[in-house]
Amino acid sequence: MPEKILVIGSGPIVIGQAAEFDYSGTQGCLALKEEGCHIVLVNNNPATIMTDPSIADTVYCEPLTVKSISSIIKEEKPDALLAGLGGQTALNLAVELDQSGILKAENVELLGTSVASIQKGEDREQFRQLMNELDQPVPESSAITTVSEAIQFARDVGYPVISRPAYTLGGRGGGIAEREEELEELIHNGLKASPIGQVIIEKSIAGFKEIEYEVMRDAKGTCISVCNMENFDPVGVHTGDSIVVAPSQTLTDEEYQMLRTASLKIVSALEVIGGCNVQLALDPNSNQYYVIEVNPRVSRSSALASKATGYPIAKMAAKLALGYPLDQLQNPLTGNTYASFEPALDYVVVKFPRWPFDKFQQANRKLGTKMKATGEVMAIDRSLEGAFQKAVSSLDQSIPKLSQEELMEHIQAPTDLRYFAILEWLRLGGAVEEIHRSTAIDLFFLHSLDRLVKVENALKSAAQSSVSKHLLQQAKVFGFTDKEIADFTESEEKEIRQLREKYQLFPSFKMVDTCAAEFEAATNYVYSTYLGVNEIPPLADNKKALIIGSGPIRIGQGVEFDYSAVKAIESLQKLGWTTIMINNNPETVSTDYETADRLYFESITPEVIRSIVEHEDINLIFTQFGGQTSINIAEELEKTNLPLAGVSVEVLEALEDREQFYDSLKKLAIPHIPGSVCHTYEEALLAADQYSYPLLCRPSYVIGGQGMVTVHEESELKDALQQTDDRHYPIVLDQFMTGKEAEIDLAADGKQVFIPEIMEHIEPAGVHSGDSMAVFPSALPENQKQIIRSYAERIVNHFNYKGIMNIQFLITEKQIYVLEVNPRASRTVPIVSKVSNLSLIDLAVRVLADDPTCKLDSIEQPEFNYTAVKYPLFSFHAIPEIDHKLGPNMKSTGEGMCLGATVQEALAKVFSDLPNPYTEKNSCFIEGTAAYGVPVTDLDFKEWVETKEAKIYMNEYQTEQAKSRRIRALKYGISVFSEKQTFQAFIDGLEAKNHYPIPLPGSKKQGVRVI
Repeated sequence: MPEKILVIGSGPIVIGQAAEFDYSGTQGCLALKEEGCHIVLVNNNPATIMTDPSIADTVYCEPLTVKSISSIIKEEKPDALLAGLGGQTALNLAVELDQSGILKAENVELLGTSVASIQKGEDREQFRQLMNELDQPVPESSAITTVSEAIQFARDVGYPVISRPAYTLGGRGGGIAEREEELEELIHNGLKASPIGQVIIEKSIAGFKEIEYEVMRDAKGTCISVCNMENFDPVGVHTGDSIVVAPSQTLTDEEYQMLRTASLKIVSALEVIGGCNVQLALDPNSNQYYVIEVNPRVSRSSALASKATGYPIAKMAAKLALGYPLDQLQNPLTGNTYASFEPALDYVVVKFPRWPFDKFQQANRKLGTKMKATGEVMAIDRSLEGAFQKAVSSLDQSIPKLSQEELMEHIQAPTDLRYFAILEWLRLGGAVEEIHRSTAIDLFFLHSLDRLVKVENALKSAAQSSVSKHLLQQAKVFGFTDKEIADFTESEEKEIRQLREKYQLFPSFKMVDTCAAEFEAATNYVYSTYLGVNEIPPLADNKKALIIGSGPIRIGQGVEFDYSAVKAIESLQKLGWTTIMINNNPETVSTDYETADRLYFESITPEVIRSIVEHEDINLIFTQFGGQTSINIAEELEKTNLPLAGVSVEVLEALEDREQFYDSLKKLAIPHIPGSVCHTYEEALLAADQYSYPLLCRPSYVIGGQGMVTVHEESELKDALQQTDDRHYPIVLDQFMTGKEAEIDLAADGKQVFIPEIMEHIEPAGVHSGDSMAVFPSALPENQKQIIRSYAERIVNHFNYKGIMNIQFLITEKQIYVLEVNPRASRTVPIVSKVSNLSLIDLAVRVLADDPTCKLDSIEQPEFNYTAVKYPLFSFHAIPEIDHKLGPNMKSTGEGMCLGATVQEALAKVFSDLPNPYTEKNSCFIEGTAAYGVPVTDLDFKEWVETKEAKIYMNEYQTEQAKSRRIRALKYGISVFSEKQTFQAFIDGLEAKNHYPIPLPGSKKQGVRVI
């Protein structure tokens, strides 16, 4: 068995490769450590639990490139490399590292699935040949390397056709083409997206059922199906963008066994070791099926299957990579069965995607084979209707109202609103069969939605006083919340709750155990239902904490909040508390059943939280670690006398309500930006007359600056106000001021404040902090640092604030202003904690839990030997019609981080994937006001953008032409800069000629192995 293993992570979160790989990678690292292995991790995502020093022995936040990882291999001398847990990024790197010769030269063994098997699964031509050898049907297709080949294929087979680039994630560069001009652009982009310049183009089989099997295989050839899943949407919508149901609901036993047999046969032929995902298409009118594709690694669906069944796929995959057979690995959920035992489910699971169209209302909402969702929720129930409803209530978003004319548009051409459009069409009396003909969605699913509408109608027909026990029970079985029932019956939520109590209708809590109660199980993985009896007694301990999670990954609220929740659980457990987690995100570590003492996989709503608190007799509820989601429901929880840890809702309102906040700052003699709080459209227009444009228009209670815009004239302000929902009033109009931004994360006990250091943004004020590059620790002069610390202490003392807090500042030549205070863990907490080698979450938890040993004034300030640069990652490959120009509305889906001995060294690593314009002619095209001294192309933009050499485009202007050109460059896979300061940071990084890998502080270095 290898002693030292290098694990490659998946890097920053982008659409198509998100938090599921933090979960899988964390599980895998911990599984390897159980075997006594020394783990060296390379992953440049600072927001994750995976890059916490407790997960691996040595952690490198270094670029995920062959050059960078080769340097780490030479430094660390690992025995083996594990790449199967890091998504497509790690899988591609494994192949490239093998081809570079570094693994052979350094005697590094590749664990798990071999390179040959990876290539058979990922190389579209090799995969097609293998399927033909196995007599497994694939759609009529051709592996092409030029646009002309694709056009000829489409002319031969007819349109529509589907393109799938090789070695890509989330359908990147792929899509459906209905005509030749669409195909040309699609193939051009697909060939650039594929690392090997290959695309498979196939005749469309849109309309077939899409089925997935999650398979495990060991080195001995034992192969099992962990879970099969069925897409609500037929083939044509990426599985990451489709509602998914597990286990499959509409297959006959013959069809189930036929597809299962095919999946096991394929995985066996590929000789996969570990987890593998197989996607198939089934003709709903016959037994004809086609193999769509295989992912010879742990995937997004693996995380979903793990949470749906309780079977720890990534953990087992890591053990299989070490050579263990399935029949020797015990299933930790039951303690009585082995990993070779196929899970059985006595419930139904629904996965529902979370899309970013509430942030990007101008984006194309149409769904296809290229994934657009940023995250997902999962719901578990005993009825399909209940699971559907529970999933929708977990999304934490409002659904736009559609006109009757718009409904069928969203139904026929699938969009993120299709599910809701179908419900509305049924409410208007539309026939199920008509929707089936328009969509090819199975009648079984459509009848389920029709039953929901019938219960809605029954509730609307009954006044609150005449709602029968039978009707109320049916509504609760079908997942209707008390609030929804109250709305339908024109009553109050409290009255419905009282009616439930009168009828003795309470949720039952049931167990996820992988074996449908066939064997004894020791799991604490729980869901609620109104079907069946309660089988989960409350935990016995007398000191219980409930940690509220942050729900689905979305722009502005990402995996960094899962980090905070998990670290809070760890700290509470060390203090002797019994921890209970509520969350609904299947991608995360917080919903690993081994993280907290008990996991409730549920919607994060006051009704659900109340039921858990009553069942478990919770002592304290923690809301500071679940992002804005948990802060937003704190008031409702406090109104019902639930025990909240930390500050009161009164203090939260004083910090979040701009009028109260500005009044407090005035009392504390702390400058703030001139601004007005406006409760109506008319008030905002009047307030604007008091200031000069530009103005910053800021809605209330939003995540990631949603709806926040800089307006330069009255017409722009009117447009912004008209797009603001009533629920986001009052809005704040602030005078827009230029300057530098900085921010701090702190822990406070009401009097004492601990601030590790200050983070300084590279981009100027006006760019959302989540979209800005930042340097930590900052190089601000000491007098400015002292002012920032002084302001923080005044705020903490004034509000008697306890716990964790983030404060953002604007620094001008004459003044330092407080921009805003976030009374919770922020996006930057993981970065500050990891670079400081000191857990801010731990300090905050100890304060909130009244740990007498926590003395903030006795903690030594950390010493910094290196500088970290945080940088945003955007997913414009998925939504290329969005302009890259940065502003107050956050657009990035994730972030990365690199360390350097200097800022320049860290910047060099950040931009290491870009060419050097001084040495690579025609790689760079600049349109802007600054002179950077960088060689640029002589070609005009239209000609340059289509060349293979085109890699870097800089355009800072706000014109329509600039917007159009940035979008065009993005569509061609070119890196786009829209801010002068960001581009200058790239140029500065070129000055660092030599840089070397630097592990995070707290990493445990081990002596080199003896060869």
